[in-house]
Amino acid sequence: MLAEARDVLNITALMNSYQSGEHTPREVFACVMSRIASYDRKGVWITVLSAEQIEQQLLRLEANRKAGKPLPLFGVPFAVKDNIDVAGIPTTAACPAFAYTPDRSATVVERLCDAGAIVVGKTNLDQFATGLVGTRSPYGACQNAIKPEYISGGSSAGSAVAVAGDLVSFSLGTDTAGSGRVPASFNNLVGLKPTRGLLSTTGVVPACRTLDCVSIFSKTCEEAEQVLSIAAGFDPLDPLSRSDPKTDGCESFGVGLRVGIPAAAQLEFFGNQEAADLFQQAITRTKQLGATITEIDYTPFAKTAALLYEGPWVAERLLAAGKLLHENPDALRPELRAILSGATRYTAADVFSAQVQLAALRRDADAQWQEMDIMLLPTTGTIYKIAEVDANPLQLNKNLGYYTNFVNLLDLSAVAVPNGLLSSGLPMGITFLAPAFSEKRLLHIGSAFHALAERIS
Repeated sequence: MLAEARDVLNITALMNSYQSGEHTPREVFACVMSRIASYDRKGVWITVLSAEQIEQQLLRLEANRKAGKPLPLFGVPFAVKDNIDVAGIPTTAACPAFAYTPDRSATVVERLCDAGAIVVGKTNLDQFATGLVGTRSPYGACQNAIKPEYISGGSSAGSAVAVAGDLVSFSLGTDTAGSGRVPASFNNLVGLKPTRGLLSTTGVVPACRTLDCVSIFSKTCEEAEQVLSIAAGFDPLDPLSRSDPKTDGCESFGVGLRVGIPAAAQLEFFGNQEAADLFQQAITRTKQLGATITEIDYTPFAKTAALLYEGPWVAERLLAAGKLLHENPDALRPELRAILSGATRYTAADVFSAQVQLAALRRDADAQWQEMDIMLLPTTGTIYKIAEVDANPLQLNKNLGYYTNFVNLLDLSAVAVPNGLLSSGLPMGITFLAPAFSEKRLLHIGSAFHALAERIS
């Protein structure tokens, strides 16, 4: 049994331990599967692979190594959100009535496995990836990794907790409205939401197909960048796939970097003064790293965020779950039924009208981008207990999207980074954002910020 899973599961540490002979993949996976079996947080997994299924992957790994194939993620355990296909394993999207077993893995999973990574299981999520709370699943509410009475955040709930609980080295989620960032914040992780189309969505159950992104959860920005370098790439099978123009610089903080924050009156913490104080500390740390803080008008971003669920984009969610809504509505969670039922009222004319509205908001947002190089936001304004969300599911979920819902509509990249702890011991994160294809720059900026935050705390 490995003594400290957290240290060993760091990707670089794991590679070094294999290379030195200190550990073997079978030793590591025996430890990983034992930890998964004994982990005390509920609602993390939908499917955990069997010992035989893990062994099949290990045998393939050994064969590829003997063949001399490059394996930059040799023997690295990872988890996959259960709206992303893994060959031979059911994909449920947290809806048993929807479940199917794919013959082929999603493109992004194939790339990671070809690089030597090994899937250990499929993780729980808000049904059809519709929610930011992690409680909307027939497989049970996913408990927070730090305090089980609190929400994990969603929809990529189990993917975040699997990393935070030291069960895997990294995980895949998806992000349409904040699902790759909110769970990162609530579980003290890095959450990378890449540019739309940078990671293929072939083999991903759509939430809003034109907005969906595959996201990455890790302990550090460096690990997220390692995974990104392998997972990203143009996919001819994905009509929404995009090639990286390679214009992203890797510079971090420095004199002249302009960091935009909302005007004070536009910040919202929903009564959580400690969270507000933590964000002010983030601003101070950003200044200490050499950046210039500039206030921007958050109005176009907030109005865009409202469009995601209050405009016709919500109707796009009917493409995956609309048949169930019509034929078997009881298979859907009540919150999802309410959202999808409301989506049926939109017309084609509404879609075109909203596209024009979004174009106007994008122009207003572009004017704000002239004043900043990156944006700094709280990832969320607060965090809630599971019981609080159960009592008021739609409004509290809406509150969590105040700083996240606009990002994919405006084609931005984002990385959520730990920022500090509330007096309760719960973490609250911040998010750095920039225009499309800025992932590497944001990860370098996030790394510098995260290092300073850890030193200070």
